[in-house]
Amino acid sequence: MSTTNGTPAGRPRGSARPGYSLDIRLWKVTKTGRKSRPYRLRWVVAGQVHGDTFATSALADSRRSELWQAMRRGEAFDVESGLPESEVRAAVEAADAKPPVRWFEFCRKYVAGRWRTSAAKTRESMADGLAAVTLAMVQRSEGAPDDTDLRLAFRWGIVPANAGEDPPAELQSAYEWLTTSDRPVLDLTDADVFEDVQYRLSYRLDGVRAAGETYKRRRRALNTALEHAVDRGELPENPLQRASKKRVGSDDAVDRRVLVNAVQGRQLLIAVSYVGSWGRNRGRRLVAFYAVLYYAGLRPAEAVGLRLSDCHLPEAGWGTLTLRETRPVSGRQWTDSGERHDRRGLKAREATADRPVPIPPVLVAILRAHLSEFGTAKEGRVFGNERGAVVGSSTYWRVWEEAREYALLPERVESPLAGRPYDLRHACITRWLNAGVPIAEVARRMGNSPEVIHRRYHGCIDGHEEAANAKIAKSLEEDGDAT
Repeated sequence: MSTTNGTPAGRPRGSARPGYSLDIRLWKVTKTGRKSRPYRLRWVVAGQVHGDTFATSALADSRRSELWQAMRRGEAFDVESGLPESEVRAAVEAADAKPPVRWFEFCRKYVAGRWRTSAAKTRESMADGLAAVTLAMVQRSEGAPDDTDLRLAFRWGIVPANAGEDPPAELQSAYEWLTTSDRPVLDLTDADVFEDVQYRLSYRLDGVRAAGETYKRRRRALNTALEHAVDRGELPENPLQRASKKRVGSDDAVDRRVLVNAVQGRQLLIAVSYVGSWGRNRGRRLVAFYAVLYYAGLRPAEAVGLRLSDCHLPEAGWGTLTLRETRPVSGRQWTDSGERHDRRGLKAREATADRPVPIPPVLVAILRAHLSEFGTAKEGRVFGNERGAVVGSSTYWRVWEEAREYALLPERVESPLAGRPYDLRHACITRWLNAGVPIAEVARRMGNSPEVIHRRYHGCIDGHEEAANAKIAKSLEEDGDAT
């Protein structure tokens, strides 16, 4: 499992300075099973195991060769860090030659490096995760701004277009504090600081535990940034890799309480048409928008980007929607166009890939009626606002909230039932699964993996509990017969 070595064979061992040792054992490169850095190199110095992980086997082999050459030279290794004495000296000299890199400046450069190749949503998620961590990476004293202002100042400051600009007046104080009182990146190796970092990942500003997906998104953003810091030599190791995950499992399973039945679904679509004055058509313009979520399982961002050229709508029978583009909502500061809606390919697919979704005759009829009454919006999109522009998320959220009040009883309005437009997609997927459509086919139409469909919707499939109870009862009867 290992190759030896202190000094080469036949050469007498010398003595090492305190804290250093010539008792070194270098192991072979192994696979870790991790996706980002799957190759591991380990070595032992005076009984203490040290190691590092690498993105490629070539990098791991190169590092092993460097350590091997240091051993052949008879160089002592530092027991605590596991590094050859020459590397320790070089690190000390480099640290003395330049001031420590501070957190905000590190984040600004890191985000700028990833900006051009990242989608708007990725940029926003990256900013949100690092902004949460920033609250632990800013020193506090009397007169410190509150957490809300610090987060806003950070999110403004790391946008590359804002570099060198004066912050908005309401963020001036928080921005100055952020850029003068932030900690060095190396403080992440301090146990107390890193404990606060982990808290900030897991909790909202009001002290309520963050949703599971929020925590995982923040942790991913921080982990990628810390890997970059290690690669740049700003950190000796990624502290997240040795920290246990405090959030285990997944809480993203769909809540059965949000699902509407067939009657409720039709009532909600009818109620949408009554929202707003008749002259403005505010609700009637969106009936078909919600219908494609409910009958075809589209994501709202996919429905926003749907074009007439993507639709096959025959006079009779089933039609097809061929999805090619999404228009996810992000703030203007995160998009290249300066618009709130980014223009992206389908989620989790190649940029040029499409996804055909068969649609039932009832949805074909709704879409034909919609196009007959309202025509198409700009760029040939099926849905648009009164000016022909992209339908904003705030618009379809407000209309949906009003429609729920029309369609549902008061006690239902206060319940989670169809609380979000996205819940119509959940209802569609559940309806298909309960109809007996194979999970693989549902996943293909929905643009998910079968594993995701099974994990998120397994508890929503009718009849599973009864079937399980019947199997258990039969087993108990057989045990009784045996006795």
